[in-house]
Amino acid sequence: MKNKILQLFSNPPSYHIGKPYIIAEIGVNHEGSMDIAKRLINDAKEGGADAVKFQSYKAETLASKHSPAYWDTTKETTKSQFDLFKKHDKFWKKEMEKLMSYCNKIDIEFMSTPFDFESAKFLNEMMNVFKISSSDITNKPFIEFISSFNKPIILSTGASNLKEVEEAVSWIKPFNIPLSLLHCVLNYPTLDENANLGMIRALQNAFPNNIIGYSDHTLPGNMKICEMAVMLGARIIEKHFTHDKSLPGNDHYHAMDKDDLMLFNSNVDSLLDILGSFQIQSLDSEKKARLNARRSIVAAKDIPKGKIIDREDLTFKRPAHGISPKFISTLIGSCAKEDIKEDDIIREDHIH
Repeated sequence: MKNKILQLFSNPPSYHIGKPYIIAEIGVNHEGSMDIAKRLINDAKEGGADAVKFQSYKAETLASKHSPAYWDTTKETTKSQFDLFKKHDKFWKKEMEKLMSYCNKIDIEFMSTPFDFESAKFLNEMMNVFKISSSDITNKPFIEFISSFNKPIILSTGASNLKEVEEAVSWIKPFNIPLSLLHCVLNYPTLDENANLGMIRALQNAFPNNIIGYSDHTLPGNMKICEMAVMLGARIIEKHFTHDKSLPGNDHYHAMDKDDLMLFNSNVDSLLDILGSFQIQSLDSEKKARLNARRSIVAAKDIPKGKIIDREDLTFKRPAHGISPKFISTLIGSCAKEDIKEDDIIREDHIH
């Protein structure tokens, strides 16, 4: 399990639709409790996530004391980013090491998004892949610093235009490391009508050499938005994760829980079964139809033994138990080896 993300990056980008790599974004929904953090890891594992992801930051290095809220303040009443982040910045290196060890124990990938140089340094010892937040897509020094660790990067592109994404990609490109770009809408929550999933295709077209995914902030509901993202070719799905969606706080009310994740996995499995193969071929379930619904060359009238067969002697009817109509030109001019009655299906042993 722990190498699955590296396997994804080791393969060339492909827009073949398949089961995505699922990141359960716990973030700071543990609210400083190691017991809750472990419960969330267990729930994510049971729900079918490939990875859990936390966030590593200190309020003092992330936001000024006068940074305004950009979330729905009817759901999260804290008006200052600094004040909100200060509530949840207690987990640091030792806590992340414990969480990484627990993830290893139950076989699920550990990740945490760094928001400063110090956290990036210690997380480098714990992760196979770095995740960079949408909020840092214009932070050239930080992006280059993370790129210097020479590990694959997953970069969210929320609130960005094409030029800004191109710039960020250009800063990473000299390091020659694998890169995934996640479509993301930076609203909390994102209304379904604002999900703009067509941007997944736009990223695929603009960055054909990169793996494209989707980081979701819509309300979980029936998980249809994430399913649609998969159908558009998203190879990675990231969504906030909680054990209780009714809890107050910015990242609980728009997060999925274990049941939502299980529903998503079940629905995606069903959708992929429906999609089937991306090859043009006859299916095993169609064998009976191939044999009985197609036509054979049939005698339009009695054909006596020794007669040279002409076009007027032949017609086409179901089933396909004899010579196919596509071979009619080779049948005309042949000689009947035996009497062939009207409506008989003509076989190879009828002629010579």
